[in-house]
Amino acid sequence: MDADDRAPSHAVPPGPSPVLSEADAAAPGPRDWPAQRRQAVAGHAAALAADRAAEAAKAGALLADFVRQAARTGLAPHPLRAISFDGHSTFRTTLQGWYLKSNRSVAVGSDGGYYILTVPSSLRARFTGASVAPSTPRLVVGAGGGDGETVSLAQLLERRLTAGALWP
Repeated sequence: MDADDRAPSHAVPPGPSPVLSEADAAAPGPRDWPAQRRQAVAGHAAALAADRAAEAAKAGALLADFVRQAARTGLAPHPLRAISFDGHSTFRTTLQGWYLKSNRSVAVGSDGGYYILTVPSSLRARFTGASVAPSTPRLVVGAGGGDGETVSLAQLLERRLTAGALWP
Protein backbone atom coordinates (compact mmCIF):
# COMPACT_ATOMS: atom_id res chain seq x y z
CA MET A 1 0.00 0.00 0.00
CA ASP A 2 1.44 3.31 -1.09
CA ALA A 3 1.31 6.48 0.96
CA ASP A 4 -0.95 7.89 -1.76
CA ASP A 5 -3.52 5.13 -1.28
CA ARG A 6 -4.05 5.89 2.37
CA ALA A 7 -6.87 8.26 3.26
CA PRO A 8 -5.94 11.17 5.44
CA SER A 9 -7.04 10.79 9.06
CA HIS A 10 -9.22 13.90 8.86
CA ALA A 11 -11.17 12.70 5.83
CA VAL A 12 -14.94 12.18 6.04
CA PRO A 13 -15.77 8.50 6.15
CA PRO A 14 -17.33 7.09 3.00
CA GLY A 15 -21.08 6.88 2.94
CA PRO A 16 -23.98 9.26 2.65
CA SER A 17 -23.20 12.83 3.65
CA PRO A 18 -25.05 14.09 6.70
CA VAL A 19 -27.97 16.32 5.84
CA LEU A 20 -28.95 19.04 8.32
CA SER A 21 -32.59 19.51 9.02
CA GLU A 22 -34.03 23.01 8.78
CA ALA A 23 -34.17 23.20 12.58
CA ASP A 24 -30.50 22.25 12.88
CA ALA A 25 -29.52 24.76 10.19
CA ALA A 26 -31.43 27.52 11.99
CA ALA A 27 -29.89 26.69 15.39
CA PRO A 28 -27.38 29.28 16.57
CA GLY A 29 -23.79 28.34 16.06
CA PRO A 30 -20.55 29.49 17.63
CA ARG A 31 -20.52 32.59 15.44
CA ASP A 32 -23.80 33.71 17.05
CA TRP A 33 -22.37 33.57 20.58
CA PRO A 34 -21.77 37.37 20.93
CA ALA A 35 -25.34 38.05 19.82
CA GLN A 36 -26.62 35.47 22.31
CA ARG A 37 -24.62 37.08 25.12
CA ARG A 38 -25.90 40.56 24.23
CA GLN A 39 -29.46 39.23 24.26
CA ALA A 40 -28.92 37.48 27.62
CA VAL A 41 -27.38 40.61 29.15
CA ALA A 42 -30.26 42.74 27.85
CA GLY A 43 -32.73 40.25 29.34
CA HIS A 44 -31.00 40.33 32.73
CA ALA A 45 -30.88 44.14 32.67
CA ALA A 46 -34.59 44.33 31.85
CA ALA A 47 -35.43 41.92 34.69
CA LEU A 48 -33.28 43.92 37.12
CA ALA A 49 -34.93 47.18 36.04
CA ALA A 50 -38.38 45.62 36.52
CA ASP A 51 -37.41 44.36 39.99
CA ARG A 52 -36.04 47.77 40.96
CA ALA A 53 -39.19 49.52 39.67
CA ALA A 54 -41.40 47.15 41.69
CA GLU A 55 -39.24 47.71 44.77
CA ALA A 56 -39.39 51.49 44.30
CA ALA A 57 -43.18 51.36 43.97
CA LYS A 58 -43.49 49.41 47.25
CA ALA A 59 -41.07 51.76 49.02
CA GLY A 60 -42.92 54.78 47.61
CA ALA A 61 -46.17 53.44 49.05
CA LEU A 62 -44.47 53.07 52.46
CA LEU A 63 -43.22 56.67 52.27
CA ALA A 64 -46.64 58.03 51.28
CA ASP A 65 -48.23 56.11 54.16
CA PHE A 66 -45.60 57.54 56.54
CA VAL A 67 -46.37 61.13 55.45
CA ARG A 68 -50.11 60.51 56.00
CA GLN A 69 -49.52 58.99 59.44
CA ALA A 70 -47.15 61.80 60.43
CA ALA A 71 -49.77 64.38 59.49
CA ARG A 72 -52.49 62.45 61.32
CA THR A 73 -50.42 62.20 64.52
CA GLY A 74 -49.31 65.83 64.39
CA LEU A 75 -45.65 65.11 63.70
CA ALA A 76 -44.61 68.34 62.00
CA PRO A 77 -41.93 68.38 59.30
CA HIS A 78 -38.89 70.55 59.90
CA PRO A 79 -36.15 72.02 57.67
CA LEU A 80 -33.68 69.43 56.43
CA ARG A 81 -29.96 70.06 56.16
CA ALA A 82 -27.49 68.23 53.94
CA ILE A 83 -24.20 66.87 55.28
CA SER A 84 -20.87 66.93 53.44
CA PHE A 85 -19.36 63.58 52.48
CA ASP A 86 -16.64 64.04 55.11
CA GLY A 87 -19.24 64.87 57.77
CA HIS A 88 -17.63 68.17 58.79
CA SER A 89 -20.07 70.62 57.21
CA THR A 90 -23.81 71.00 56.93
CA PHE A 91 -25.69 72.96 54.31
CA ARG A 92 -29.18 74.45 54.14
CA THR A 93 -31.66 72.94 51.71
CA THR A 94 -35.12 73.98 50.58
CA LEU A 95 -36.55 70.71 51.88
CA GLN A 96 -38.95 70.11 54.75
CA GLY A 97 -39.38 66.62 56.20
CA TRP A 98 -38.25 64.06 58.73
CA TYR A 99 -34.83 62.47 59.24
CA LEU A 100 -34.92 58.67 59.31
CA LYS A 101 -31.45 57.94 60.64
CA SER A 102 -29.86 59.51 63.70
CA ASN A 103 -26.85 60.63 61.63
CA ARG A 104 -29.31 62.67 59.52
CA SER A 105 -28.10 61.21 56.22
CA VAL A 106 -31.50 59.92 55.05
CA ALA A 107 -34.86 61.66 55.19
CA VAL A 108 -38.43 61.66 53.95
CA GLY A 109 -39.58 64.96 52.51
CA SER A 110 -43.01 66.35 53.28
CA ASP A 111 -43.66 65.72 49.57
CA GLY A 112 -43.16 61.97 50.16
CA GLY A 113 -39.77 61.96 48.45
CA TYR A 114 -36.84 59.88 49.67
CA TYR A 115 -33.69 61.96 50.15
CA ILE A 116 -30.09 60.96 50.72
CA LEU A 117 -28.68 64.07 52.35
CA THR A 118 -24.95 63.62 51.76
CA VAL A 119 -23.41 66.08 49.30
CA PRO A 120 -19.93 67.17 48.24
CA SER A 121 -18.48 70.15 50.10
CA SER A 122 -18.50 73.40 48.17
CA LEU A 123 -18.04 77.06 48.89
CA ARG A 124 -21.12 77.85 46.81
CA ALA A 125 -23.30 75.50 48.89
CA ARG A 126 -21.99 77.16 52.03
CA PHE A 127 -23.60 80.46 50.94
CA THR A 128 -26.53 79.46 48.74
CA GLY A 129 -27.47 76.08 50.20
CA ALA A 130 -27.22 72.60 48.77
CA SER A 131 -29.50 71.21 46.12
CA VAL A 132 -30.68 67.69 46.90
CA ALA A 133 -32.80 65.73 44.43
CA PRO A 134 -35.06 62.88 45.49
CA SER A 135 -33.55 59.41 45.16
CA THR A 136 -35.20 56.18 44.15
CA PRO A 137 -36.34 54.59 47.41
CA ARG A 138 -35.26 51.06 48.30
CA LEU A 139 -36.91 48.68 50.74
CA VAL A 140 -33.55 48.15 52.47
CA VAL A 141 -31.69 51.33 53.38
CA GLY A 142 -27.94 50.98 52.99
CA ALA A 143 -28.09 47.82 50.84
CA GLY A 144 -24.86 47.39 48.91
CA GLY A 145 -23.09 50.01 51.01
CA GLY A 146 -20.48 47.64 52.39
CA ASP A 147 -20.43 49.14 55.89
CA GLY A 148 -22.93 46.66 57.28
CA GLU A 149 -25.48 49.32 58.18
CA THR A 150 -28.50 47.90 56.42
CA VAL A 151 -31.97 48.33 57.85
CA SER A 152 -35.42 47.89 56.45
CA LEU A 153 -37.17 51.07 55.32
CA ALA A 154 -40.36 49.97 57.11
CA GLN A 155 -38.40 49.62 60.36
CA LEU A 156 -36.86 53.10 60.00
CA LEU A 157 -40.26 54.66 59.29
CA GLU A 158 -41.83 52.90 62.27
CA ARG A 159 -38.99 54.01 64.57
CA ARG A 160 -39.41 57.59 63.40
CA LEU A 161 -43.17 57.59 63.99
CA THR A 162 -42.88 56.08 67.46
CA ALA A 163 -40.12 58.54 68.47
CA GLY A 164 -42.43 61.48 67.79
CA ALA A 165 -40.84 64.88 68.33
CA LEU A 166 -37.98 63.34 70.37
CA TRP A 167 -35.67 62.52 67.51
CA PRO A 168 -31.90 63.08 67.67
